[in-house]
Amino acid sequence: MFNKVILCSSFANQFDRIISKHRRGPTNSSNSSTMSASSARFMVKPILHGYFRSSCSWRVRIAFALKGIEYEQAPVNLIKDGGQQLTDQFKALNPMQQVPAVTIDGITLSQSLAIIQYIEETRPGPRLLPADPKQRAHVRIICDIIASGIQPLQNLHVLQKIGGEKMQWAQHFINRGFEALEPILKQTAGTYCVGNEISMADICLVPQVYNAERFKMDMSPFPTIRRLNQTLMENEAFKASHPSCQPDTPDDMRQ
Repeated sequence: MFNKVILCSSFANQFDRIISKHRRGPTNSSNSSTMSASSARFMVKPILHGYFRSSCSWRVRIAFALKGIEYEQAPVNLIKDGGQQLTDQFKALNPMQQVPAVTIDGITLSQSLAIIQYIEETRPGPRLLPADPKQRAHVRIICDIIASGIQPLQNLHVLQKIGGEKMQWAQHFINRGFEALEPILKQTAGTYCVGNEISMADICLVPQVYNAERFKMDMSPFPTIRRLNQTLMENEAFKASHPSCQPDTPDDMRQ
């Protein structure tokens, strides 16, 4: 069963304005048919197949929240029954058998950064990549360090293979990544990771800090990361998408 998530009405209002503008334009049958097909596609809410504590799923939830996009959630329990992501049904959605997967605009996308960039390129609202190409490059560096150099080494599948040493393993690789991120962020950060606008870098950072705290990392060597995380967690989009308040959050973990 899907769970309806309503984050804010800004996207709906912007969408209404777009549709009104088109209605005032040319009315030949070809244009009307094209507009109708496009409009119908945008009116269907995206469906996020994710897990409350998955940092990659959380990234997508943050992006939806920042853009003001209404969406549905179809929880995939990564623990129950050996992992619902390993079923044939979910494999048909995402052959990698990982969350998240998002059904949107008639297609199903996987990999959180690809999903977020699709949202960025197809939806109005606050931009998630800076206009300046140098700043965009910095955002992508930070995203790649987290999404390629830290998170995959401490995700559930890897930790299940490690066994009894999983805490030390996770701490080692998060610490290694944060040692690289801290000096980079000292150079790029303003209010947020890159300058003074929230970007994909911030979307990646906050869930990774959550993971660090889960694995009882000492965060004192990383003051810039801690400051940015504290600032971002005051933002409503990050609060509303937090693992502690999702439809599939266990009762004993709700806040």
